[in-house]
Amino acid sequence: MSQIPHFISTEPFDADATVAVGSTVSERYAEASQARLIWWRFLRHRVAVVSLAFLAVSYAAILVVEFLSPYELNSRHTDFIFAPPQAVHLFHEGSFVGPFVYPLDYTLDMETLRRTYEEDRTRPLPIRFFCSGEPYSFWGLGEADTHLVCPPEGGTLFLLGTDRLGRDMLSRIVYGARISLTIGLVGVTLSFIIGITIGGLAGYFGGWVDAAVQRVTEVLRSIPELPLWLALSAALPLTWSPLLVYFGITLILALLDWPGLARAVRSKLFALREEDFVTAAEMLGASPRRIIFRHLLPNFMSHLIASASLSIPTMILAETALSFLGLGLRPPITSWGVLLSEAQNIEAVALYPWLLLPMLPVVLVVLAFSFVGDGLRDAVDPYQH
Repeated sequence: MSQIPHFISTEPFDADATVAVGSTVSERYAEASQARLIWWRFLRHRVAVVSLAFLAVSYAAILVVEFLSPYELNSRHTDFIFAPPQAVHLFHEGSFVGPFVYPLDYTLDMETLRRTYEEDRTRPLPIRFFCSGEPYSFWGLGEADTHLVCPPEGGTLFLLGTDRLGRDMLSRIVYGARISLTIGLVGVTLSFIIGITIGGLAGYFGGWVDAAVQRVTEVLRSIPELPLWLALSAALPLTWSPLLVYFGITLILALLDWPGLARAVRSKLFALREEDFVTAAEMLGASPRRIIFRHLLPNFMSHLIASASLSIPTMILAETALSFLGLGLRPPITSWGVLLSEAQNIEAVALYPWLLLPMLPVVLVVLAFSFVGDGLRDAVDPYQH
């Protein structure tokens, strides 16, 4: 029987070279924190990274919506009711002019009382940038009139058309982002505080505390969410100020979202409370509150963050649905759901389809949060490579 040949390198062993290779690759991962490892794994999910950048830009934009909007929130143009979106052009009669729009002229049909708009192709009106426009109050700190984009001198700039009162849809969508995006963050924050506290107590103490929490969560999860949302929203007094209505809707969404998180926290704590480090903390005299919030919760905080990213779009959709049905936020508060409430009839869909455009940012934000949640969930999974 022939012996299997072995190939052995005759080169001398270089210990320094081996250490150098390990220091640049292995030690980089060995010395990295858990948060850094999660971030590196998250960067591999290209769609999630793009979605995170989109959400970062969106939330940064809500800080300066007054500057980004061409018009003030409630600015009315009675001569341009239900005006269609104006197209942006670069060339006029073969020559480059730059970004400009053509002015709109309308004729009124006396039989149907419908306005028909046409572009005046003889007068290009250049769009202004970083210009002085309609005055606004910036976060109540002072008056300003600087805008990123302004309508042309003596013209209009309705990039997404106008509504039944002649208000610019683009400006109202940008203003509405401030409410629709923040209500998800505030609602999830309240939901996490309630869910982590109740679920942490149930998972750590067990016994009658766990039994009581389980029965409450089962009852809440057995009730259909939409009818309960409608009932609680309808119970809000009509005399409440817009600010109170905003916090009332946020509290309702938070109170109905915490049971799922509480059960996830409870199951995790059941598994972790038997670990040796918990026993050591109890023997050293640590209080249950310190053990739960200092030792147990940080061990699966990454999973909670991933859950939060998937809960925010649910709350945004809930607020949009309630406002669309007229039981959520109400004017003068402006959100994407409030804007969509004006497109509840077939006339709006058939004659003025641009009134449905507030649906587009809702879809984009919900998809972005879903992709970010998928990326975080994969990044925190120890079995993902």
